[in-house]
Amino acid sequence: MSPSLVTGASGFLGWHVARLLEERGVPTRLLLRPGSKADGLKGEVVRGDLREPDMLREAVRGCDVVYHVAADYRLWTRDPMDLYATNLDGTRNLMLAAWEARVRRFVYTSTVGCIGVPRGAQGDEDTPVTLEEMSGNYKRSKFLAERYALAEAGRGRPVMIVNPTAPVGERDIKPTPTGKIVLDFLCGRMPAYVDTGLNLVDVRDCALGHLLAAERGRPGERYILGSENLTLRQILERLAPVAGRPAPKVELPYAAAYTVGMFSTGWANLTGKPPRAPLEGVRMARKKMWVSCDKARRDLGFQPQPVGGALARAVAWFRENGYC
Repeated sequence: MSPSLVTGASGFLGWHVARLLEERGVPTRLLLRPGSKADGLKGEVVRGDLREPDMLREAVRGCDVVYHVAADYRLWTRDPMDLYATNLDGTRNLMLAAWEARVRRFVYTSTVGCIGVPRGAQGDEDTPVTLEEMSGNYKRSKFLAERYALAEAGRGRPVMIVNPTAPVGERDIKPTPTGKIVLDFLCGRMPAYVDTGLNLVDVRDCALGHLLAAERGRPGERYILGSENLTLRQILERLAPVAGRPAPKVELPYAAAYTVGMFSTGWANLTGKPPRAPLEGVRMARKKMWVSCDKARRDLGFQPQPVGGALARAVAWFRENGYC
């Protein structure tokens, strides 16, 4: 059996995609940057970077399927061009290498941030959206990469696109912005909340959605991988019993959150240390990112579970690994 290449296997979602493939007996090849680890995985490790085209040709050689999960997921960086170099140029490099190697299927991991969401309504794969609506360099770099992937599919390339919402669960090492919500609440660093909303999904279900896209997806199609639309207050109320602490009762006005984000990001620009409240994240919170996952359910057979179990596993994992 030919191996499947997984990029980003040292990260949260990529690790779960690789683990699921291994559980199914699929040989895996893991593209990891020098110094990165993928503890608990058994796949063949290839060291390199998405910005190195020659190395990528070797990484994809002989592979049947590519799962491109890796991304530079930062809401603040001193040099925004780093985001474009990895998220856009790196995706282009990997796809070109994959076409040379004649891979059979290519699953590109985009983000729900590239989905259009009308104010006060749910978005889906067909909701119109433009680059100008993308807030910040992370979302803009991912939007441009997604557009490149769609263009490649238009040229007959076997590209399926998945748009994960906000995965939660165990082994969120960095953690992701969603994992940071869980961690900050667990550690008592969230005295108030803002009026925003997210669609959460169990990271294990999201990983399975990637495999379903490879098996059943149609080239050039986007599939939202999510589960439950929840306000931030509802998320904290669900966390309260498993974290053993009360959910905050104070709602922070958006103007106040924006001011905090502005000063926090300004200080980060001076010191080089990541801000506790990135202004880009505050801007994203202005709109509830609620979406419909009906297309993935219908076309892929995607059947996500409620996220309560994933939130409990996230809390347990952060505690067991000393994050507080």
